[in-house]
Amino acid sequence: MSDTYELVLAVDLRDDLTEAELTGLRRHLGLGPRPEPVPAEPYEALGAEDDPWPLLGGSGPARSSGGALVSVLVRREGPGPGGWALTSRQELHPDEFEDVGILLAWLAARAADRHHRADGAVALGWTRFHESDRPEPLLVRNGTAVWPT
Repeated sequence: MSDTYELVLAVDLRDDLTEAELTGLRRHLGLGPRPEPVPAEPYEALGAEDDPWPLLGGSGPARSSGGALVSVLVRREGPGPGGWALTSRQELHPDEFEDVGILLAWLAARAADRHHRADGAVALGWTRFHESDRPEPLLVRNGTAVWPT
């Protein structure tokens, strides 16, 4: 039996990301090369200098949850707030929750105001056990990702 979870991020990021942060984020989305030198956290905290694999860089057909794995980061242009739109659909095993959770906490700290809930949590998307048809909100609360139990 597989312990695979679907993770879907649908988050708008503020416009104040540095080039180093964007380079590191693109790396973890599978959209760019590993930065040299590795930018500031969360990438150093993840051991990125020793870890060549992107945390949310899966692409192609999903193994367990159906559909495709993909990550996209695009610049918001035009009227309204600028910033970045990030969408990612990945499959994760619970063994990956800790490392991915560090990246999610980093994203939550840079999420646009519309993702901040009244209870202080930041909503970034949803998770779903691969055999379930019921997604659960993907939240970061007090700097920590809230994973399914």
